[in-house]
Amino acid sequence: MEELRAFASSVPDFRRLDKGNFRHSLNDIIMLMILGRMAGCIGRAEILEFGRYNLNKLHKMGLLRNGVPSEATLCRVENGINDMDMADRMQQFADIFLERLTCASRIIEIICIDGKAERGTVQENGRSPDIVSAYSFSTGITIATEACQEKSNEIKAIPILLDKIDVAGKIVTADAMSMQKDIVEKIRKKGGDFLIELKANQPSLRYGIEDRLVEHTPVYSYTEGPELAHGRIETRTYRVYDGLDIIADKKKWGGNMTIIEYESSTVKKSTGVHTSEKRLYVSSMPTHTPKPGTIVRNHWSIESMHWGLDYNLQQDNIKRKSTRAARNLDTIQRIVYSVFSIWKGLRKKQSDKNKGMAELIRHISMSFTRLMRFLSQK
Repeated sequence: MEELRAFASSVPDFRRLDKGNFRHSLNDIIMLMILGRMAGCIGRAEILEFGRYNLNKLHKMGLLRNGVPSEATLCRVENGINDMDMADRMQQFADIFLERLTCASRIIEIICIDGKAERGTVQENGRSPDIVSAYSFSTGITIATEACQEKSNEIKAIPILLDKIDVAGKIVTADAMSMQKDIVEKIRKKGGDFLIELKANQPSLRYGIEDRLVEHTPVYSYTEGPELAHGRIETRTYRVYDGLDIIADKKKWGGNMTIIEYESSTVKKSTGVHTSEKRLYVSSMPTHTPKPGTIVRNHWSIESMHWGLDYNLQQDNIKRKSTRAARNLDTIQRIVYSVFSIWKGLRKKQSDKNKGMAELIRHISMSFTRLMRFLSQK
């Protein structure tokens, strides 16, 4: 709770405080939005109803002394707050817990990078705004975000995002769009390693590797499975190659790279239909890295986080007219998501760590007392 209130107080007020009569402080409104969304509220009307129902208890916390703001006020606040400033304050909030939880996990930190479209908002060009985020796999916290410009894409936003975070001694994972010379070079210069999927957006590299793999023997290979999950039986095989003789233009990519070939064989349990697929990944990690397939699969955690934003917090179903309001909504929701991940990371009981976000929201939404007890636990 203390860190949340510090975050809310740190967001710069966009209003002219030397003029006019302001009934509600900005940090009170931000706290109302955070607490309401943690309690399962979706739209502005539900958040205001939450505030009115718990107004006496919020008064005891020193919040909303002048009552609950109007829906129009919430709308003005979401559109008025500088979205970049709020996103930067979210990063400061994440840094408070990141080092503590990372040290407790005692594993190399994996930073997953991926973009997400804000489908509840449509820009003048007909596209939804994209927000690229850096997500910590071991802690479940969004470290930082960067919005793509209206006429740009993730390729331009990811280098800016990398400038915001420390990747030294860490592993950065990303999808095929990040397989760009500038991005790879920046990760290397900042002292990090990378593992990036390789697709046809780099045709000469992709098809050149595919042609040469048949002529080379993997340094080692291993198989995981068969495993039964989601109604299908999956067997995964990973083959690790030294890229020294396989990649033709090594200088362009900053030196030697390891190539990981991932082959999945799946049988649908209900029908017995068999499918298979192959994927290629390139990495700066040495070939003797044990079980790189684990890192490949860990990258999918950011997709799970994006699914959680949509399923548990209904992000794509919330309409916002402006790009600024959409990003401010995204920042608030990512903080809410991170709070649940932080709570699980600080728990000692395995049963608490295994609780899902939907289960926790249902629990604390039953009463304001449960919400406060949840936020007061250390």
